[in-house]
Amino acid sequence: MTNDKRRQYDKELFDYKLHLSVLLIFLISQYIGELKYSLFNQVTIILLPMIYALIISVILYKSSKITWINIKQSKTASIIMLIIIGPLIAKLSIISGQNINMLIDVGPLIILEQLGDLGAIIIGLPLAIILGFKREAIGMTSSICREPQMAVIIDKYGFNSSETKGFMIVYIIATVLGALILSILVPILANIIPLHPYSYAIACGIGSTSMSVAGISALTSLYPQIQNQLMAFTSIANIIALILSIYIYMFISLPLTEKIYEKIKSK
Repeated sequence: MTNDKRRQYDKELFDYKLHLSVLLIFLISQYIGELKYSLFNQVTIILLPMIYALIISVILYKSSKITWINIKQSKTASIIMLIIIGPLIAKLSIISGQNINMLIDVGPLIILEQLGDLGAIIIGLPLAIILGFKREAIGMTSSICREPQMAVIIDKYGFNSSETKGFMIVYIIATVLGALILSILVPILANIIPLHPYSYAIACGIGSTSMSVAGISALTSLYPQIQNQLMAFTSIANIIALILSIYIYMFISLPLTEKIYEKIKSK
């Protein structure tokens, strides 16, 4: 990297207007705090500060009057997020280590969490076809559409293929709305379906750090007394998802999606 490029990079990374805007969004979100709503006295919906921060950020980004936040600042914020998420991953790893015996007791069942992706194929694929998608549906529903699976689908079908285009649609939507949806969905399901909190903690470890954090944050709000245990399960499930998901995707999920797609289309 040349000196000019380095100076330009440093200038973008230390954009004081961006940092002040983020600080203001953080203070507003924390001031609002965690809000809980009860539906029919049975389902509890938890709105976390992360949700307010996302909404405020989108409003500022889309506002024509806020000229100092645009595509350039968005890219810079993405880089910064990768940096600041490091301590969070370290914390989750330490918690996992402290609860290693509990995780060992669970045994291979924690690995079966990866088969949850099959739900997207069995349910999502037919729906995508009904909505009018063609080969795009294979990319959209064969996985959670994160980076490990992206490499496989681009290698198999090519970057400009319909399958990759469908994959990227879900990838982008999940990047923007995934954390928001999980932070709302997890407490609703935890109230409706009577599974053990550990099951939901494992389910939150889907292979995306931002979405996993959103899900486990909502879950620990419901069960603060076992917060560390829940975070440990989510952390190890997330690591397993990152490691195993690419193999399950190559040998199970993607071939199964292809077969189901061809079977539906042949009718």
